[in-house]
Amino acid sequence: MSSSSAGWFVILLALVCANLPFVNQRLFALIPLRFARKPLWIRLGELILWYVGAGLAGFAVEAGLGNAFPQGWQFYAITACMMLVFAFPGFTWQYLVKHRAA
Repeated sequence: MSSSSAGWFVILLALVCANLPFVNQRLFALIPLRFARKPLWIRLGELILWYVGAGLAGFAVEAGLGNAFPQGWQFYAITACMMLVFAFPGFTWQYLVKHRAA
């Protein structure tokens, strides 16, 4: 895998992971909950854990390509903000779009 395709893989993975808590009513897209709708605090907790998972996958890809560079707090602040921006389409779909009752 080239470094360019590895970078796009990590970005697409982060995009999917950021929207996953908002497009389904299951915990981590696997475990059904007893709630009719998943509360926002569970969605935000899921978003944090998906952020960590995407970050670990990115670190693994970087380590597979060569040396993994140490990162400072600035890197994590920027990537956390990117994750929030990536989550906006799912948040909009879940909370701002009016859905018809079936």
